[in-house]
This record gives sequence, C-alpha cells and structure tokens, in this order.
Amino acid sequence: MLRLRTFWLGLVVVGVLLAAGCGDSLDKVKSDLGGQAPAGSEGTQGQSPGAMPEASGSGAGLPGQVPGDMVTVKLYFSDPSGQYLAEEKRTIPKVEGIGRTTVEELIAGPSPESGLLPTIPVGTVLRDINVRPDGLAIVDFSRDLVNNFVGGSESERLVVYSIVNTLTQFPTVHRVRILVEGQEVDTLAGHVETSAALAPAPDLVMKGK
Repeated sequence: MLRLRTFWLGLVVVGVLLAAGCGDSLDKVKSDLGGQAPAGSEGTQGQSPGAMPEASGSGAGLPGQVPGDMVTVKLYFSDPSGQYLAEEKRTIPKVEGIGRTTVEELIAGPSPESGLLPTIPVGTVLRDINVRPDGLAIVDFSRDLVNNFVGGSESERLVVYSIVNTLTQFPTVHRVRILVEGQEVDTLAGHVETSAALAPAPDLVMKGK
C-alpha cells in the first residue's frame, strides 16, 4: 500500500513540473513575438486569417513624382497685340515626362492675371510626345490644332513657335517636329512650313518678358 501511494505521489509531482515547463515555454514564444500570440491564433490584431496588412504612408503620387518636388517652366503665349510671344513662368509638379506636362499647360492657356492670350486652338489635345537622343522632339496633336485654327499668318506663327519655344527651353530638346494625328503636315493654315524640324525663334519673343 505504501508503495502504491508513493507511486501516485510521484506522478502528481511530475505532472506539476511538466505543466510549469510548458507555461514557461509559451511565455517565451510570446516574448519573442513582441507580446503577440503566435500567428494563426485567435485575436491576432483583429485580422481574419489570410488578411493582408495595410500599407503604411499616404497614397501613391503621380508616376515619377517626388512628393512636394516642384519645378518652374516657361510657357509662351501671345502678347495682347497678337504680334509677339510673351513668357509666362509657371510652377508645376516635377514628374517624369516633364515635356508632356509642360505642353499640356501650354494647351490649357495663360493665367487670367497674366493678360496674355492663348495660342493653341480650342479643343486641341496632345496625343503623344517623343524626345529622341539627337535632341529632336516629335510632338503629335489632335486634328483640332488645324481644324479650330482662326487667324492669319501672324497668328499661325505664334501657334507654331509657342510650341517650339516652349519645348526647346529644355536642354535635351534642340528642334521640334509637329505632327497632326500622327502625320506630318506642310502647314497648319498655309503660311508657316511645319513639315521639317523647327528651331526656336527668339526674335518672336517680346523684349523685356
């Protein structure tokens, strides 16, 4: 009888020791995970199994844009007399493909406080722009550039060279070729040759601007 009681007492002691050891092991696992329960256990940060963690930080910006990074560009519009180009400086986000963004700003027209006049015909859309390694920028507009043009030879020169002068402000652009719907055109309205690549015309820019 004494031996039997001793046997059962031994089993109880072993059971207590094993339970204490398991508790210490579980505490160690929790400590290694920063106090969280192991993955897959109930209550893991309130997420259901397989849920993706939320991304940190604010939403993504424009492609190539460094948040808060800006650049000042020059846009060339018509002066109030309709005889010269006048420069308007504008600060825009610095993005990849800054030439495209700059031409789109030109299409949008001058700021009201500038007192300048738009050069690009209403409804014109920039279809594509490509700058080659040799410094030639090929810029493709919608048919509206031709169909919606209103004016004579002076107005046509201002339209063409507002595009050319605006793009050649960038050091990688030396000449500009204008396309309409992907095709070369001899002129926009019969006065200014546009079938060849064009260099900037600084003489058209109003002095002092």
